[in-house]
Amino acid sequence: MNDQSRYRQLANLTRMINTKLDLKEMLSAVTDAISQEVFQCDSVGIYLPQDDGTFRGFTGKPDVLNGMTLDMHVISPEDDALVREVTKTNRAVYIPDTRSDDRPSDWAVDSFLIRSLLAMPISYGEELYGLVFLFNYGQPMNITPEQRETVEAFVNMAAVAIRNANDLIRKENLIRDKQMLLDANSELSRAETMDQAIQTCFQYVGELLQNDDPAVHLLDPVAGKKIKPAHLSKNSDMSEEQWLEMHQAQLDDLLEDRMYQDAIRTRLPVYIPDVTKDGRPNQEICRTFGITGMVVLPMIAMNEILGFIAVPNRSGKVIEYPQATIDLAQSVVDMTASTLSNLLFIEKQEMIINRRTREVTVKNEELQRVITELESLSREKELILKSAGEGIFGIGLDGKITFSNPAALKMLGYSRPEELEGESYAKIFRGEDRRDGVLPGQNDEVDVFHRKDGTVFPVEYDISFIQEDDQVFGQVVIFKDITERRYLEEEIKYYAYYDSLTDLPNRLQMKERLDEALMNASRDNEKVAVLFLDLDRFKLVNDTLGHSFGDLLLKEVAKRLSEAIPVNGIVSRQGGDEFMIILLDVKSRSEVIRAVGKINKAFAKPIVIDDHELFIKNSIGISMYPEDGDNAEQLIKNADTAMYHSKEVAGGSYHFYDEKFGKRTIESVKYENALYRALERDEFTLYYQPQMDFCNNRLFGVEALIRWNHPEEGLVPPDIFIPLAEQTGLIVQIGEWVLREAVSQLKKWHEKGFTDLNMAVNLSAAQFEQGNLHRIVKQVLAETGIRPGQLHLELTENQIMRNTDLAISTMNKLKQLGVHLDIDDFGTGYSSLSYLQRFPLTTLKIDRTFIRDILFDEDDRALTDTIITMAKNMDLEVIAEGVETKEQADYLASRKCTLMQGYYFSPPIPAKKLENDFLTNH
Repeated sequence: MNDQSRYRQLANLTRMINTKLDLKEMLSAVTDAISQEVFQCDSVGIYLPQDDGTFRGFTGKPDVLNGMTLDMHVISPEDDALVREVTKTNRAVYIPDTRSDDRPSDWAVDSFLIRSLLAMPISYGEELYGLVFLFNYGQPMNITPEQRETVEAFVNMAAVAIRNANDLIRKENLIRDKQMLLDANSELSRAETMDQAIQTCFQYVGELLQNDDPAVHLLDPVAGKKIKPAHLSKNSDMSEEQWLEMHQAQLDDLLEDRMYQDAIRTRLPVYIPDVTKDGRPNQEICRTFGITGMVVLPMIAMNEILGFIAVPNRSGKVIEYPQATIDLAQSVVDMTASTLSNLLFIEKQEMIINRRTREVTVKNEELQRVITELESLSREKELILKSAGEGIFGIGLDGKITFSNPAALKMLGYSRPEELEGESYAKIFRGEDRRDGVLPGQNDEVDVFHRKDGTVFPVEYDISFIQEDDQVFGQVVIFKDITERRYLEEEIKYYAYYDSLTDLPNRLQMKERLDEALMNASRDNEKVAVLFLDLDRFKLVNDTLGHSFGDLLLKEVAKRLSEAIPVNGIVSRQGGDEFMIILLDVKSRSEVIRAVGKINKAFAKPIVIDDHELFIKNSIGISMYPEDGDNAEQLIKNADTAMYHSKEVAGGSYHFYDEKFGKRTIESVKYENALYRALERDEFTLYYQPQMDFCNNRLFGVEALIRWNHPEEGLVPPDIFIPLAEQTGLIVQIGEWVLREAVSQLKKWHEKGFTDLNMAVNLSAAQFEQGNLHRIVKQVLAETGIRPGQLHLELTENQIMRNTDLAISTMNKLKQLGVHLDIDDFGTGYSSLSYLQRFPLTTLKIDRTFIRDILFDEDDRALTDTIITMAKNMDLEVIAEGVETKEQADYLASRKCTLMQGYYFSPPIPAKKLENDFLTNH
């Protein structure tokens, strides 16, 4: 196969990756391409990994080997030394003659009469997606290096196809799971009874686990805090009465079962696919109910166990659930537990009110009997009055206190009855000594009584007349100090509306405040912005440093967010590492962008916890009222969607919601299709931005920047077509074109006598991870004759931090060629200056975000000074990007940073204009 045919095959495979959704069709095309390249091989097969660690045949040529279809062929790294080596090393193995090599499986060699073979991993980065086998039956294949390199390129296409298929499945599952949780939360929030909440939980857990038998076992405080069976799903083929009778006959308390004991101890779900192979479940109960497998999901609210959701598998077959499904079901149960806790609190409050009402009524009736005989109070009745637990005092017709019992004196802070008797009742009710003879009215409501020392305490009281027949003699007040109850009510109310870890408003309060904000905005014709913020890589922090460390980090994040948001903002924690911010009375999107800038600036400084220094980035999604929704639920959902769009970009990014998110829009398809033809039609062009030595007013280099001159749309912005090129895989071909075109232009300038000029070219992540990058660079340098030291290849921090071992290996190969390696946009990624000492770098380029406010922002100024100083100490050159004013340039020069580029000198311009303005006439 000649080079033209190979490039056509690669282009065809690239097109299929981005237009074909069927994985088998795509991988069949790969095997066809391999067969055409290595014509001397008799068979090609692609094997994909299985859940048990083996690899099963998926597609290949021919379809049938020795009477077996390819999908009947299963290979295992445990049994096959060759498979074990390829999967362990992630490298290809070529065996010219199987007779002299004992690694291949004897069964495979003998069954298919294999003479020679090539085994290759299908991988992307460090992730293995499958295996490819090429073999023949007669003579050795004698594969040439050129054929092997082409086969590797085809296999890389297979890896991209499998990765894209896996990514699509993961994204669809994530969106589905998010929507399911939103729906479940919405239904649970509308539940008015515990039964409604439990049946809603049964519905969603049953759908997740494909099971009709979810049941709930709840804590029974009357039975000594035992866990008792409570309800069975209405979808079960067993009646709830029968289910309860069978439980009562078998087990008095579920906590006797080790399976439930483990769930309480760990507070995590317990999943047992096969109860016969696990010693924890009660085997007698499993036989009685016909249980094959079991899932136990603990219900926890306010750090207390409420019970469990038990999901038995009664199908008779062992069912394996993914851990993600178990975790999702546990999330539904957690939301249900919170709902039950709120309903129990409301029910308890109603019971307390009813009980207190009955108590007051009874006391009032008793008091009426006491009042009628007050004039002739016997010693026995006086003792009863004094022993009453409630405070009691009488008021005469002149408004003065006539008597009081010991409980009243103690609560009001008096030591003897004489201190209180004769005083105005207003001294207790209002803290004032009013003597106008007016009695307290029935509607004269107060919440607190005043003590002798002037302090107040909350009370619950009742006023009754002292009368006989129709004659009124005065009034009697019965009261109770409810300080402790009021404190408990406030505490319960607080935890119902605030996050216990960060003390920020929680999801429930934020929903109510957003509803109120939208109502006010609708009335006053205002805008409201909803920002949904998620911390990048928080799970990695939790997994490596522990959940306690993660909690401390969340507290610091909450503190910084609270300080960063404007006065018209409200911040809340939604759960996990997700936060939500509401901006009220927003005038424009630019106001929102400024707020996002302040938030990102708050995270520019590292967070230091227990001697650990972390640079935290976030992803933000934004929805606007009324453009993106007219209710809280829709605005939150749309902001969440936009946030996930931001997560696809580097950390610290934000996106406003666009209804096109989640869809392949007509515009995207139009540009994507045109992108395939752009290279062929020579529609790309390069612009060049000058790089200046400011102090010497000398042009020392240029940075090459690609532009797409679309025949119909004109110049298409790079932020539109570069992401498309990365998604489609075309970025590798486009990047190679940019490299060749830029170096060719540099050669033309050198031939005109400008031999000191350097050229900087940006590398994409996909280019950098290609195994043949250094060979392409070497070839381009050889073809043009350009000295390697005049070519600068620019990388970002995140590119080299993704896989440091691979980055060091690739960079060392490029460094050996003599090429200079620059870090672009330094300061916006996850690396540090000290960490960069591991890499063979030449230059740091300070990101434009630090230069923009360097004259006004002390933090940006300090960070820039630090970068310049430490880079000089490491013998690295420093170039400041985004210099737009002479004042910025003067400041940088005063800090010994003289190499600069930016609009102060020139925007990116065509080669001819740069030659006229900076070379010929300069």
